[in-house]
Amino acid sequence: MTDTAPTAATPRRVRVAIIGSGFGGVAVAAALRGTDDVEVLLLERADRVGGVWRDNTYPGCACDIPAPLYSYSFAPNPDWSRRFPPHAEILAYLGRCVDDLGLADRVRLNTEVTDAEWDEAAGCWRLRTAAGEELTADVLVPAVGQLSRPVVPVLPGAERFAGPALHTARWDPALRLDGARVGVIGTGASAVQLVPAIVDRAARVTVFQRTPPWTLPKPDRRYGRLRRALYRRVPALMRLPRAGSWALTVFTGLAVTGNRAAGAVLRTASRGQRWWQVRDPELRARVTPDEPMGCKRVLFTSDWLPTLARPDVDLVTEKIVEVTVDGVRTADGRSHPCDVLIYGTGFAATDFLAPIRVTGRAGRKLTDEWRDGAYAYLGMAVPGFPNLFLVYGPNTNTGNTSVVYFHEAQARHIAHAVRLLAAGGPPLEVRPEVAAGYDTELQGRLAGSVWTACQSWYRTPGGRVVTNWPGMADEYRRRTARLNPADYGR
Repeated sequence: MTDTAPTAATPRRVRVAIIGSGFGGVAVAAALRGTDDVEVLLLERADRVGGVWRDNTYPGCACDIPAPLYSYSFAPNPDWSRRFPPHAEILAYLGRCVDDLGLADRVRLNTEVTDAEWDEAAGCWRLRTAAGEELTADVLVPAVGQLSRPVVPVLPGAERFAGPALHTARWDPALRLDGARVGVIGTGASAVQLVPAIVDRAARVTVFQRTPPWTLPKPDRRYGRLRRALYRRVPALMRLPRAGSWALTVFTGLAVTGNRAAGAVLRTASRGQRWWQVRDPELRARVTPDEPMGCKRVLFTSDWLPTLARPDVDLVTEKIVEVTVDGVRTADGRSHPCDVLIYGTGFAATDFLAPIRVTGRAGRKLTDEWRDGAYAYLGMAVPGFPNLFLVYGPNTNTGNTSVVYFHEAQARHIAHAVRLLAAGGPPLEVRPEVAAGYDTELQGRLAGSVWTACQSWYRTPGGRVVTNWPGMADEYRRRTARLNPADYGR
C-alpha cells in the first residue's frame, strides 16, 4: 500500500482488514476470494476462528435455526448430525470453510484491534493492536458481531458469593456441577438450552426469572447415515431442506412483522405447548408471557417447560435483591442456597464495535456519532467514516431467520465496494443525506413494530431499536444487491 492517496481512475491494490473471524468476517473474506488486486487480512483476537461458536461452550449450546439454512449457500454441509446441531459441529463447520476456501493463511490470530483511525493524507485506516502493533488498511470491515460482549448484571453482594460464578459465554469446562445446587439467573436463549442439559447432574437447579419467554416446539430430528451419504453423493439434494427451512422462517418472519394470521398461528402453538407440557396451573401462569409475542426473542425448545416442572427445579419470579455468601435473596425475603451461580443474561448487543475506538474524518469519534443510538446506511456505512463497512451492524439482526443469510448479502455488497475502490477514484463515504433518509425510513417502520412493545436487547435505554431489520430478509437482500455509486458521491 502506498503512503499517499491514489489518483482518480488509477487501478490499485486494495488491502482489506476484517476484524473478527465468525460467520460474518469469513463471509466477507470468501466474497473477496480470487479478486484481483485485493489483499485480505482477517484479524482475530482469540487463538482460533469461530466467533460466538468459539466463545459459547456451555452445556446444551446449539443452533436455534435449522442448520441447512444456518450455513453458507456456497458451502452446504452434508454432514450435519441433526437439524439443530450442537455448537461443536457449527464451530467445526466454520473451521472447515476457512480451510476449504483457502483463507487460513489470511487469518492473524491473537490480534486484538483496540484503535482504528482514518488517515486523511494517506487515504487509509491505521490500526493499533493490544500488543502495540500498528497496521494499515485501505478498507476496514469490523465484523465483531452483536453478541460478543457478555452482560453480567450488577447485583448487590455479588462479590461476596463464595462459589463459582460465571456467564454462559465464559464457560469453564472444569466447572463441577455434579451434586451442586445451581442458580441460573435469566431465562433467555442460553438459559433455555443450559438448564435442561445440566438438571440431571445438579442436585437442584433454581432459575431466577424476570420475564417469561415465548416458546415454540423445536422441530429437531437426527439425520441418519444414509441421508448424509446421499447428500455427499448428490449435493443438489441439500437444496430441499434449505428451502424448507427458509419457508419456515418466512412464516415466522410474517408473524413478527405484523401478519395477523401468522401471528395467531404461532401464539396458538405456544399456548398449546404450555398447556401440554405444564399441567400445574400455578406454574403455567408463571411461565405465561404477558408481553406481545416477538417483542423479545421467541425461543425454540421442547424441553425447557418440562424441565421447569420437575421437582428438583425451582422457578423463582421474585426480584433478586441481594447475592449472599451462599446464595441469592429475593424481594419476598426468601434465601435460595446456591453452590454455583450462572448468568444467562445475554450480551451488550446495542454497543456496536465497543471497546474498539474508531476515529473517522477530521477526528470524528464513532462513539459520538452513535451517542443517541447506532445507525448505518444499509447497516454498513456511516458518514464521516470513509472506506468503513460494518458486518452485522445496526438494524441487520433478524428475529426469525438465519443471520448468515444477512451476512452473505452484506459480503456481496462490500465486495462490490472493494472492487470499485480497486478500479480507482476517491474513498467511498456514504453521503449524510442518504444515510439520514435511510435511518428515518427504518425508524419510522420500527416505530410501529412489536419490538417497541417491551424493553429488550433490541433497544437502547432511550428506546431506539438499533439491532433489528424491520422487514423480511429477502427485502434486505434486494436492497443490498447493488451498490449505487451515487450514494457515495461518485
